[in-house]
Amino acid sequence: MSIASMTGFAREAGVTGAYQWAWELKTVNGRGLEVRVRTPSGLDAVGEEARSQILKALTRGQGQLNLALSRSSSAPKLRVNQDVLQSLLSALGDLKLPDNVKPASLDGLLSVRGVVELEDDAADPAQDDALVAALKAGIGALIEALKTARLKEGQALSGVLGQQLDVIARFVDEAEASPSRQPEAIRTRLAAQIAELVDGKSTLDPARLHQEAVLIAARADIREELDRLRAHVDSARELLREGGPVGRRLDFLAQEFGREANTLCAKANDVSLSRIGLELKAVIEQFREQVQNVE
Repeated sequence: MSIASMTGFAREAGVTGAYQWAWELKTVNGRGLEVRVRTPSGLDAVGEEARSQILKALTRGQGQLNLALSRSSSAPKLRVNQDVLQSLLSALGDLKLPDNVKPASLDGLLSVRGVVELEDDAADPAQDDALVAALKAGIGALIEALKTARLKEGQALSGVLGQQLDVIARFVDEAEASPSRQPEAIRTRLAAQIAELVDGKSTLDPARLHQEAVLIAARADIREELDRLRAHVDSARELLREGGPVGRRLDFLAQEFGREANTLCAKANDVSLSRIGLELKAVIEQFREQVQNVE
């Protein structure tokens, strides 16, 4: 099972009767799960049902669902209102017209307001059963397409995270092998610093100097930090193999990586070890940023 990214986009479109429709769903990363819906007037219920399905299908991410709907244009239909026309003819028949006034012509009668009506057969889309059924089927296909897109993105993301974990493990090995961690190296560095301080005017007890070097080495020991870093690398790799919605657990591990790297840098007693610690912190920060996209 692969991890999934929280970033994805899907579109599902179709034609049903006189309507052309298109669902579009876009998701980005987020701490929780939130989906906003925008539908044409009258289709709010369909939008809420779609939102409910999306919330069941995903675990994390911020989503925006849009429905575009258009109706194919057709020539307007004209209808003669027979009741109005008959009423008008009846009224005209009772009139006695002057000799110089001609009887009403047909085109004149049809021009009277209310005789000819424009039929608007545009119905409420929510009352179109075929359209509603097509939209509901479309949201199912849309969700599957989004999940596929997020899984594809997750596969690429898994590769990047795996490479970063390899780099973290390499820096841990370099810190482990650093000669500066050995008591003898600390003793030599300490003796040189003291010799420079007293300008060679005093001699030091080698046994006492060795004891001080051992104490400094004990206080600067990073064994526990290195062990925990290795354990976190193993845990992160296991989560990537496990797959599924592991983003929150990876995020927690990224924070733990950062804490151990900070402690390692604080305990570093040598320039080379400090350099390793800083490079370790840099790659951990990159790892943390990528983890923010994991579902």
